Parts: sequence; C-alpha cells; structure tokens
Amino acid sequence: MDIHQILKQLPHRYPFLLVDRVLEIDKGKTIKALKNVTINEPFFQGHFPHRPVMPGVLMLEALAQAAALLAFDTLDSSPTDDMVYYFAGIDGARFKRPVEPGDQLILEVELLRMKAGIFKFKARALVAGDLAVEAELTCAMRKIA
Repeated sequence: MDIHQILKQLPHRYPFLLVDRVLEIDKGKTIKALKNVTINEPFFQGHFPHRPVMPGVLMLEALAQAAALLAFDTLDSSPTDDMVYYFAGIDGARFKRPVEPGDQLILEVELLRMKAGIFKFKARALVAGDLAVEAELTCAMRKIA
C-alpha cells in the first residue's frame, strides 16, 4: 500500500500522518508498515535540539495508525466522515531504544481480537532489527454526531 492508498484510509495529514508505506498485510491478522524518520520532522525542533529523539507517544501513534489500516482492511471498509478511530488503551508500553533522524521505523501489528468495534492489538516497532517500542493497543471505532 503506497502513500496515496494510505491517505484514502487514514484521516491524518501532515504533520501527524506517521505511516509512509505498508510493506505487508495479512488480512485479519497482521500488518507491517514503515515510517521514515527524518530531521525535517517538526517535533525534532523541541525534542531535543541538542540530541533529536522521536517522542515515544508518537511511536505509539504510528503503531496505532498501522493498526487502523489493519482494522479497515479486516472489515473491508474505509473510514467515513462520521467515523472516528480512537485509542481506548495502551498496556505494557516499553521503550527499548531511541529513534533518531535517519532511522526507518518498521511497524509490526498483530490483531489479537475484535468485537463490537473494539480492537486489541499486539504492536512493536523496530529499527534495523532492534526493538524500539512494544505495547498492547486497544482501539475503538465510533460514530460521531
């Protein structure tokens, strides 16, 4: 899935779109995507000017965006203007290494279960094969008024 297809599936836009490409997707099971991390990211100006490091919450957000792509693919659907995909929980988040400009963050997400618009995922992100972050994510699809 290239960036044009991702833009059709996710409502996020610059500077908050954190998935550049989907490398693999196994319908209803797993997704493997990537985020190219560059010095041009706006958060590096303040986090931290003397040693740029990608904020952990943004690594988790990138994983959640990959999870959303997996969820929409699993349901054979696309988001609509009256639908929002929310974080509902983050469990067991562990940060194992810093992510710096020039890194390629490989996002791996596995769907554990889904019921009534609630999805539970096992997620991790790697840089050059080294674990950067892992967590269990709970997300919910909800209609908005």
